Amino acid sequence: MPIVSEFNAQNIHAPATVNFPRPFVAPPRLSHGFRLLDISKDAAIRAKSTVKSSTRHWADCHISTWYGTTLHDAVGSLFSLAPNNLDFLTGEHVRDPTGPSSVRIDFERPFVTPPKVVVFLNFIDLGNDNNWRLKTTAAGIDANGFTLSIETWGDTVLFGAKACWIAYPEDREHIFSTSVDTTEVRPPYMRQHQQSRAIEFSGVEFWKDPSVFVALNSFDIDHRANFRVNTYADNVSKTGLVWHIDSWSDTILYSAGASIIAFN
Repeated sequence: MPIVSEFNAQNIHAPATVNFPRPFVAPPRLSHGFRLLDISKDAAIRAKSTVKSSTRHWADCHISTWYGTTLHDAVGSLFSLAPNNLDFLTGEHVRDPTGPSSVRIDFERPFVTPPKVVVFLNFIDLGNDNNWRLKTTAAGIDANGFTLSIETWGDTVLFGAKACWIAYPEDREHIFSTSVDTTEVRPPYMRQHQQSRAIEFSGVEFWKDPSVFVALNSFDIDHRANFRVNTYADNVSKTGLVWHIDSWSDTILYSAGASIIAFN
């Protein structure tokens, strides 16, 4: 069974150690993304999630920034997979400023049928003179791979971005995944700080309250105030949960989205 953990960037100069609640038989495969970010508007919006090292028992995870950017706070989500858990495949893709917005990802081994694919962000580098817009999606999914997109729009200046992906069999029991967005609650022009919605695990049965992984997969935020977004879930039960995508203070959040995985 995968393990979901979180890590905080309280010290941007040193990693945070995540201790697994049970040891793996070997160092696990680790997928990670942003759950919360609070970054100053006074320089480029730069944040990077990394795993510095890992063992069977723990992983040293880090969210950092560079050059003149000030990272006030950040929380990362970690999805840990046993090396022998062959149901799941995972990987990352980096987009540079001159690279294509969409690429074909070929699985290292094919699935029997087209799998479920979940994508989310774990590296962003955007200019601060224009609004911050970024989105990652998975499309064209078949048994052998899918198309991963990392896109921006409008006058946003992209220096770089990276997305992580997780794929698993579409008929795997006791797992639910989805992508949610603030536009499901209100249109972008109707700006507010708090957005939430209850969802049901339609067609998926859990024998206990599931573990839940949440990570940011898109945002459209005004550059005139700090970049602040928090994605999370609560009221988790065997039948559903409530997702939240929030901002605070003077941040203007036009829209944002998150990827969710719930499992037993």
